[in-house]
Amino acid sequence: MNKIKLYTIVFILIGYLSHANAVSSKYVPIVVSDGLMTFIPLMEEIQLGTSTLTQELKDSITYMYSEEGLAHDVYLNIYKIQAVNQLKNIATNSEVKHIEAVNQLAEKYDLNITKYPDTDKPYSTDDLERYGSGEFPVEPIQELYNVLYDKGIQSKIDALEVGCMVEVVDIDDLNAFMAQAEASNAQDVWDVFDFLRKGSYNHYWAFDKGLKNMGIDDGCCSVPDYEGHQFCHPEYPQK
Repeated sequence: MNKIKLYTIVFILIGYLSHANAVSSKYVPIVVSDGLMTFIPLMEEIQLGTSTLTQELKDSITYMYSEEGLAHDVYLNIYKIQAVNQLKNIATNSEVKHIEAVNQLAEKYDLNITKYPDTDKPYSTDDLERYGSGEFPVEPIQELYNVLYDKGIQSKIDALEVGCMVEVVDIDDLNAFMAQAEASNAQDVWDVFDFLRKGSYNHYWAFDKGLKNMGIDDGCCSVPDYEGHQFCHPEYPQK
């Protein structure tokens, strides 16, 4: 049996809950960890009318799927070596939902997430199953994952710094992609990306607090710049 990525959408029967019931109630099943499954609502934004997407925006959707997958996988895989609770909590409680939100967008617009940037090939769950944890079809994401994983396994402080880095890269990309969506009047795409960005703001501050609790007074602001990204962002919204 192929190794199915933990966050790949899976449609099965569980007890009395039939596939028809799951669809009619607008819930979709996702695997969160170690084969455990939960059901999350089909996002209201996905159910809005269909937008006309530019090729640039199609590429951004498929790119974000891999980027959200990076967050999930690098957090859980680093956690196996550096047991930092923020990593596991964010990966299993939030990142799976972020991945599924982008997955729903890709399915809505029939974009093959694994063929980036050839997004005009049809959506395929079979293609998704070919990628294991820490494996991505987007080369820059794969390269970034490798760098972050190698750093994060060194120490708990490094692991938390990786969290700061992931969330800032995510936010920087989302800012650009949301501008594309706004220019195209693609409200459904903008809303989903906004959902992802709000989550990344929260995660950034969780990692910042984790560093400060370990004696790093500057929190995420202590992380050196990387590939044009700056990690000190006191302006990010906080709850």
